[in-house]
Amino acid sequence: MEAGPLQALPIVLALELSAGEQPQHLILSRDEAAELAALIADDLHRLVPAVANARLALAGALFDAVELLRPGFPVWATLDELARRVPRGQLENVVAFGSHEGHMPAQPLEPDPAYADGPMRLLPLSLLVPETLAEELSEQLEVELVGRGETGARTADWLMRCFGIRLEHARFLSRNDLLALTCVQYEHVNLAPLWQVLEAAMLTPYREEAVLSARGLALRYAEGKVWAQSPAHWLAAQTGDIGERTHAFAGAVFELRQYAALLQAHGLSLFLDKAFSGHAEAGPGWLAETFGEVDEAYDAPNLFAHEATGLGVVAITVAQRGAAGRARVLAHGYPLHAAALGPMIATLAERFGTPSDLHALGRIQLDDDGQLGAPAAALH
Repeated sequence: MEAGPLQALPIVLALELSAGEQPQHLILSRDEAAELAALIADDLHRLVPAVANARLALAGALFDAVELLRPGFPVWATLDELARRVPRGQLENVVAFGSHEGHMPAQPLEPDPAYADGPMRLLPLSLLVPETLAEELSEQLEVELVGRGETGARTADWLMRCFGIRLEHARFLSRNDLLALTCVQYEHVNLAPLWQVLEAAMLTPYREEAVLSARGLALRYAEGKVWAQSPAHWLAAQTGDIGERTHAFAGAVFELRQYAALLQAHGLSLFLDKAFSGHAEAGPGWLAETFGEVDEAYDAPNLFAHEATGLGVVAITVAQRGAAGRARVLAHGYPLHAAALGPMIATLAERFGTPSDLHALGRIQLDDDGQLGAPAAALH
């Protein structure tokens, strides 16, 4: 391989599992990773002979796409960094990283068991190639891998025996192929706007990106974070009778929960956009917006739980009752998953100096203007 600076070309070995199959383990030992790397090197030489001019680096671990497709591509970045430390000419330009005493050599190369149930497992690879050859080799990989990137029979057999699985397919993809495949998957389940945000975070992190979700919720990517319009602010622009607006609000919260979970899986945090909210804050798994302070002319604040069938508590409203029982809303909080409800309630109760007793409404409470509110009469 030529001397001079090396450019990394990220690729991946994609394992499509047969129905009902799960790998017996997610990481390879050092010896296993070296065996697999040798087989993969032969496959890649057969598919694209010019890889003989590159150093192949392999991380002996199986990941989900959400773990690989994150801002900065930390798995590949770590793999590249480790591979560059190995002296050139060693191991015939094939470098494999496996586990020692159950741990990979760096934390980003440790797959998360929480994402281990998907039907496709991905093993990251990288080709370190002299900059003078990088563009040509990259073009060849993009053409050849997508067209005929199946592994050889020896490699597929080794994978099935080592991981204890049956495979439908085992094929090489470029990272661009993986991005395109994931884009199609998200579009198929009506999450194209989410993918636009993710793509911006990964490929053009220096640029802002603004989108509308399928339900019209505004989202914006900027400076490594995603900012969402609050469901209550979104509700203010909706039309229809109270029943229609109630149903629409529940749908918007469900969609926000979907987005939050997937953004977290891809390594991005979700916050309420202050352009649409009052004072906004966030905790692990919840979002909240505050509109005012406690007014001593009103009754003590209470916490009210808005509920929807199948979703449980979709929002918490902090409100005071005043003259003629009219409610004065101080804050709304949105639990993005069930485990976050308790901590969010505790935070709101402390913030407004009220007991954390929750008044369950059994429904979503809208006021006379169709906005998220609280009961005008006291609950017993």
